[in-house]
Amino acid sequence: MAVALLALALVRSVLIAAVAFALMEPFTYAAHRWVMHGIGERLHRSHHLNAARSKPALIEANDLYPVAFAGVVMALLAIGFNASGFAVLIPVCVGITLYGATYFTVHDIYIHRRIKWWGKRKPAALEYLADAHRTHHATNGEPYGMLFPMVRQAKGFAPSQVPAES
Repeated sequence: MAVALLALALVRSVLIAAVAFALMEPFTYAAHRWVMHGIGERLHRSHHLNAARSKPALIEANDLYPVAFAGVVMALLAIGFNASGFAVLIPVCVGITLYGATYFTVHDIYIHRRIKWWGKRKPAALEYLADAHRTHHATNGEPYGMLFPMVRQAKGFAPSQVPAES
């Protein structure tokens, strides 16, 4: 009986983490679209300018965003581990962290090559994401999503701001 309850708790935690992972894409889209290309554009501009350089810098002001997001996750983990009734935050934070690690791998390591780890391999799925991200950098508009980019096809769509300087 105890093993069955433990297995059920594990399955529940994995499902919660998977849902949290999946919900991070619309959250990331919204944060990118309305914060990074809105009120927080000043920090995010460093990413667009850095990516346009022939030899990008390893650190950019935009890196403060994932640091801030990690701080929120750590605070939620502290609550989940220490406050009665909030243990559900632990698998939620696991899902968010896995999304962040996937995002970092795809965006920073594969697409922008900020860490020279991937080599010259070009998997088709990652190239699709890279092409979508290049479109974003060229227009400062759609797609704002990262792992499941949706490019708006509406006629007359205008980017959120002028293209990034080279």
